[in-house]
Amino acid sequence: MADGRDIAPTGTAKTENTGVFTMANAKSRVSSAMRRGDIAMALGFIMILVVMMFPMPPWLLDMFLALSISFSVLILMTALFIQKPLEFNSFPTILLVATSLRLALNIATTRLILGHGHEGTDAAGAVIQAFGGFLISGNFVIGIIVFAILVIINFVVITKGSGRIAEVAARFTLDAMPGKQMAIDADLSAGLVNEEQAKARRKELEDESSFFGSMDGASKFVRGDAVAGILITFINVIGGIIIGTAQMGLSLAEAAETYTILTVGDGLVSQIPALIVSTAAGLLVTKGGLDGATEKAVFGQISGYPAALGIAAVLMGGMALLPGIPMIWFVLLSALFGFLAWKIGKTQQKAKDVITDKAASDIAAENAIPVPDEPIANALRMDYVRLELGYGLLSLISTERGQKLTDQIKALRRQLASDMGFVMPSVRIQDNMQLPANTYVVRVKEIEAGRGDLRPNMLLVMDPRGEEITLAGEKTIEPTFNLPAMWIEQSMKEEAMFRGFTVVDPQTVITTHLTEVIKDHMPELLSYAETQKLLDELDDEQKKLVEDIIPGQISVGGVQRVLQNLLVERISIRDLPTILEGIAEATAFTRNSTFMTEHVRSRLARQLSDVNTNAAGVIPLVTLSPEWEQIFAESLVGTGEEKQLSMPPSKLQEFINKVRTTFERLGMMGESPVLLTSPGIRPYVRSIVERFRPSTVVMSQNEIHPKAQLKTMGQI
Repeated sequence: MADGRDIAPTGTAKTENTGVFTMANAKSRVSSAMRRGDIAMALGFIMILVVMMFPMPPWLLDMFLALSISFSVLILMTALFIQKPLEFNSFPTILLVATSLRLALNIATTRLILGHGHEGTDAAGAVIQAFGGFLISGNFVIGIIVFAILVIINFVVITKGSGRIAEVAARFTLDAMPGKQMAIDADLSAGLVNEEQAKARRKELEDESSFFGSMDGASKFVRGDAVAGILITFINVIGGIIIGTAQMGLSLAEAAETYTILTVGDGLVSQIPALIVSTAAGLLVTKGGLDGATEKAVFGQISGYPAALGIAAVLMGGMALLPGIPMIWFVLLSALFGFLAWKIGKTQQKAKDVITDKAASDIAAENAIPVPDEPIANALRMDYVRLELGYGLLSLISTERGQKLTDQIKALRRQLASDMGFVMPSVRIQDNMQLPANTYVVRVKEIEAGRGDLRPNMLLVMDPRGEEITLAGEKTIEPTFNLPAMWIEQSMKEEAMFRGFTVVDPQTVITTHLTEVIKDHMPELLSYAETQKLLDELDDEQKKLVEDIIPGQISVGGVQRVLQNLLVERISIRDLPTILEGIAEATAFTRNSTFMTEHVRSRLARQLSDVNTNAAGVIPLVTLSPEWEQIFAESLVGTGEEKQLSMPPSKLQEFINKVRTTFERLGMMGESPVLLTSPGIRPYVRSIVERFRPSTVVMSQNEIHPKAQLKTMGQI
């Protein structure tokens, strides 16, 4: 027995523990399932289907009707407080859920009204009874009129207007999408944004187009809901009267009053949430051009003009004097508007006075400080690159619209260092009152290298196809490449981009011009000190190479001349270790900087081939015929490193004409080929071609990488 008493409690305890574990496990699984959003959403739609298919008791229907009203109010409040429409980009889905819920409740209430309406006005629940009794005072005629007005407001005014705005917004958003994507790509290429920022802007653009497209379709839900409400109300009234008189033994008057009150109450219960959700949809689509919450955007703009409030106050005061008008309300409104106008005007004036006082104090402080005499030695200093602006362009330096000019120049310096391996000198920006108001001048070592005229508050438009620009604006010539262009107003930007034109702001015009000027003068700007700085900033692994060749085999000045020769033909010197290796090899057989440059170019064959490969993956070539190869070879006079080209003027002119004709013909076909020569005559051919076609690339066979794909376009 002792053993039995010992065993029994143990067994019982084991059984109880197992049961407790199983119940806890089940509760945990249910709790975990409820925490999952996808399961909760699925259960919600199942609940809507249940409401449609099965009869609901009145108390449960009251709960669902209260849920529908609360859900619609929540949607409206969310639409009011969001900062921008994309923060509520799930609205079309939520609208579908809300519409489905209301339609399901319409079916459930129809079932109760037609099945139990003869029992009294509480047959479909307390919520419908309250709307049918209290809100319309038991008079079904008033209820029908109120219901009709709500339907008209919802269907004709709010829903139709919201749908039209959503349709237009979707159309213009989709039409402007290619232009906006091109603008993002242009900013990325110019270095104004990095890759992550470009991805974020593209993602926002895609979300915006998807959102407005979805809103265009979602507006049809609201319209269909309003139509369904009208039809359901009509069916309930007619069906209720037939059932009440034919089946339940009610008189025609009793059936009409009972079923009409119930039906109108049901219609009001469904149309009020529908009106709230329609208002939320209207708020959402009309916030397309506003930033911040709705009340900040609306009240901030209305209250920004005290003169408007003052005129409204005077008008309200005048209306208060009209005979028969309740004076007290108009006088109160006039006093309120007048007080707001005075208060806001005083606040704005105070802010202006603070700014004026601060500016005056800054000027006084500057005048109080004695200006020391500038040392005469400063007059000897030279600005390597200087940008002079007329007084009308000074706003470009500190403009709030777009990116400042100084920021673009910083991005330009970084881009040149990445592309060319050339560290661009700092650009000094100063005003020049002697220039016309809208003129700028770029100076390199104090000498003018380029100038142009801008319109600071307009945009420059160019047609990449070379056709005439048909927009309204001021015709001009683009200052960098001397192409036909036009200045247009800011408001025409979207239309110009939609037509495929290239649109740039004045800051970008200056930056582009500055870029080309710097590239043209890079050899001149690469000074001895800049060359030494490039050598000093090499990685520690390359220091031994520098020590081996400098100054034993070549001086820093010799390296400078080789780098300048490369920059003359716009060849990147970023791969400085390979260039130094080529110089080290060339010093074994020559001291001539031209011949050393040619050897370095052969070491850079992979880079040169890659730069001149077109989109099809091939290098388009125009070859020099054997006859011209021989003519150039025979025209070289002198020996060794003293060779010079001595060609008769007639032959020289013939060569120039043939090159110009061939390259212009291929240029009209959209090709920019490379002129290919033998290594021995390449520098001499280039010295001739650069005088009339400086952009034409001249390469030798040694500079073509073995893996490069070639395509011969013609022969000289």
